[in-house]
Amino acid sequence: MADLIMAFDQGTTSSRCIIFDKNANIISTAQKEFPQIYPQAGWVEHDPADIWSGQIAVAAEAMAKRGLSAKDIAAIGITNQRETTIVWNRITGEPIANAVVWQCRRTAGICEELKAQGYADSIRAKTGLPIDAYFSGTKIKWLLDNIPGARAAAEQGDLLFGTVDTWLIWKLTKGKVHASDVTNASRTMLFNIHTLDWDDELLATLSIPRCMLPDVKPSSHIYGYADAGFFGGEIPIGGVAGDQQAALFGQQCYAPGTVKNTYGTGCFILMNTGETPIASRNGLLTTIAWGLDGTVTYALEGSVFIAGAAMQWLRDGMGLLTSAAESEALAQSVPDTDGVYFVPAFVGLGAPHWEPDARGMAVGLTRGTTKAHFVRAALESLAYQSHDVIRAMEADAGLTLSRIAVDGGACANSFLMQFQADILNAEVARPRIIESTALGAMLLAGLAAGVWNGRGTAAIHLPESADTVFRPAMTADVREGLLKGWRRAVRCAVAWAKEA
Repeated sequence: MADLIMAFDQGTTSSRCIIFDKNANIISTAQKEFPQIYPQAGWVEHDPADIWSGQIAVAAEAMAKRGLSAKDIAAIGITNQRETTIVWNRITGEPIANAVVWQCRRTAGICEELKAQGYADSIRAKTGLPIDAYFSGTKIKWLLDNIPGARAAAEQGDLLFGTVDTWLIWKLTKGKVHASDVTNASRTMLFNIHTLDWDDELLATLSIPRCMLPDVKPSSHIYGYADAGFFGGEIPIGGVAGDQQAALFGQQCYAPGTVKNTYGTGCFILMNTGETPIASRNGLLTTIAWGLDGTVTYALEGSVFIAGAAMQWLRDGMGLLTSAAESEALAQSVPDTDGVYFVPAFVGLGAPHWEPDARGMAVGLTRGTTKAHFVRAALESLAYQSHDVIRAMEADAGLTLSRIAVDGGACANSFLMQFQADILNAEVARPRIIESTALGAMLLAGLAAGVWNGRGTAAIHLPESADTVFRPAMTADVREGLLKGWRRAVRCAVAWAKEA
């Protein structure tokens, strides 16, 4: 039996394919960046054709590197940037517009109207989400209201909606399967996380026809088969999860109370809360962690919108770095930031602040500020933002965390990981395989395809992963002084927008 599993990791700035064996060893990998589109301030788009062509190309490349064929692959797992919204014509297969990316703020006005109309409490009760432009629901409404002919076509049943997972499944199966999983559905602001179904009242509120929406399946499930024309034979699609839930699964945070932080384009912290959803009192999201073997596991989540994207901005927008990896040496070349704080609120502040109008801010600059100080301040901002989310999470769950698991590209930066441990006063554990997002998709797909004997997470037996553990070494006085400065900087970023 084939025992290799192919993970599609479709992210915000690149598409990757990683092929694993059943022991979670990486056999082959390929990656391709794709263009970001910024039509106007606060708007972010992707071309759905770029998402599809890039993802299928890296899959073919990863297989070709090792001379693999369809018969070698037991299943495909898909993990994806969440909330990004694509609407396409059911008949022609053509998108009606570019994808509206999760970072896009164009629907902030719609969200304010919904709040003014008194929907905030009912939407949070049903979906676990605050009303925010981050989520897919208002993005669908915007497309239907602003693309000529879209609403009429949707009401006639000619348009389909999907987050990126749904788009990839539909393309892989050549239009045979229009489906999503519970994790991605839970990020739309249209899905009732208690009834596990699309909510008719929410659909009516946003004027979205139900016929546009995909079927919702468990995260570990045989969705259908990639058409033989792509890889020379059919391959089952066996696992689907939004990127952050996939990372939680990949970090094997199967027990309630376990936590992971993914440092990607954004920073996303999730805590497994078991089979009972916890309503946040501190600005976090209640979401679905995964659906497996007839049960749903829930999570608390805090989302930092700009993390690794800040380093990309320093590289591409400001020319301060030639590569993101250079940031570690620069940060370590100075003993501290010399009082500089950087708040990367390029698209507002996420949890626990939820200040959509906040904007990026650098404070404490003097004539003595150097590039190294600024880069170090930008790196430290990732740790400060994560700190704010984790403290809110502890308050909601009624516990104090002593250890968090980390993954994502920026966790390779040992300076950042040590500063994170220091500012949290908790251990930070970095696994041998930091590609936890792809690993989670691989594990979900492998379970559905029967790669391991048994059912559920108990069936997964992977070799021990050697963690690098960063332990706090900062005094309480220094920590509190740094956090006091960070809180002042955040207030500046919020006030800048409020006073405009």
